[in-house]
Amino acid sequence: MNSKNLPRGIKKVLFSEETIAKRVKELARQIDNDYKDATEPIILVGVLKGSFMFLSDLVKEITIPHVVDFIAVSSYGYKKITKSSGNVRMIMDTREDQEGRDVLVVEDILDTGYTLEYIDKMFKARGTKSVKNIVLLTKEIKHEADVNLDYLGFSSPDVWAVGYGLDYREKFRTLPYIAELDIDTLNADERR
Repeated sequence: MNSKNLPRGIKKVLFSEETIAKRVKELARQIDNDYKDATEPIILVGVLKGSFMFLSDLVKEITIPHVVDFIAVSSYGYKKITKSSGNVRMIMDTREDQEGRDVLVVEDILDTGYTLEYIDKMFKARGTKSVKNIVLLTKEIKHEADVNLDYLGFSSPDVWAVGYGLDYREKFRTLPYIAELDIDTLNADERR
């Protein structure tokens, strides 16, 4: 996409719509293969709000039996949002019973890792058969929490990424691609 056609506040596209679609199909094939012998439908748990576009496209490609559920947690403060606080709190829990089931947590981004660490421990404590995760995007940084990446969409430089579910203060979430945020432009706009 031509940078002149990008919305104000977007610096550049990191991953195009076509690149994302191709990677989602590849990930779905991996999941189909890894869970082909599952005796019960796997539970895909989307972490709201950021995973909704990724999860929606992923389940369209997965062919093994599965069910979809959601969880909402928060690890960011309300004022200056630049980094996860590390304090994760539950906002909305799942509805599916996970006991004895394979759970695949679908997350938009791995930044510090605190959110995935919290969710992983919580589901394991519920007696799941297995808990794995699939992350759309991880930053090329050292994560603070101890988490394993089972499936990864993309690795990006340490920039604020938006689009395809990722947001900045609820803006840019529905862009069909993943882009780098131009934080300086947005900060200048907010000071006006």
